[in-house]
Amino acid sequence: MTRSELVERIAAKMPNLTLKEIDHIVDVVFDKLTSALAAGDRVEIRGFGAFSVRQRKPRIAINPKNKKQVEVPSKNIVHFKTGKELHIRLNS
Repeated sequence: MTRSELVERIAAKMPNLTLKEIDHIVDVVFDKLTSALAAGDRVEIRGFGAFSVRQRKPRIAINPKNKKQVEVPSKNIVHFKTGKELHIRLNS
């Protein structure tokens, strides 16, 4: 599902809101989620799952084009763990 599809689905369930209002709400939610993760916080949405930031260790990789070794520095990645309700719905 794309962002615009999400806005359209919310609009179908909430006819009292305009597309512009829904678009703004989605912007705010994503902005707050991104800000919290950037600050290193964990974001939990009950029944859906939890987002957290994890750090990948530096490693040596191989460039597939020229087969040379390349140092890959450590970096932060977003990790998602499904909530219990979502896990049950996906695996029933």
